[in-house]
Amino acid sequence: MNITQLAEKLMGMDERSWRRHANPWSVYSRFTILPLISLAFWSRQWLGIYAIVPILLSIAWIWVNPRLFGEPTNTHNWASMGTFGERIYLKRKHIEIPRHHLTPCIILQVLSGLGVPLFIYGLYQLDITILIAANCWIMAFKAWFVDRMVWLYLDMKDSSSEYSRWLKP
Repeated sequence: MNITQLAEKLMGMDERSWRRHANPWSVYSRFTILPLISLAFWSRQWLGIYAIVPILLSIAWIWVNPRLFGEPTNTHNWASMGTFGERIYLKRKHIEIPRHHLTPCIILQVLSGLGVPLFIYGLYQLDITILIAANCWIMAFKAWFVDRMVWLYLDMKDSSSEYSRWLKP
């Protein structure tokens, strides 16, 4: 099991939570996760052992976020289509996706992942410059990945009645 499959399993996304996650508020607010985790771990400077509370809350936000917002009435937007593309991408072992999407997606995930050691180091050392750089690095490649997911969805939406139903006017 790779890290993507593990994350998917831990998230426990069902059909309803995926529909709710297609809400642009859900997608855009996910970009708060890394800064919140950064702040939560940094709080050990002020809170000591009680930093566990904001750390656990920031981690809980990862799971709560896709379920917090209602289903969108309109999904003709970048955020919703990015979510749809991600759903398709996660099914790639069972339903083939065009090859011209697979390699760039993997590259973007690897590039995003390269920021994680820097992120951890910045948290450990409490180095704000490194931490900000790592946050920007990871989030930039995640945003690019979401953009690629929009492209994947647009290329595949007509290949399945399920995919085409996700798009609401």
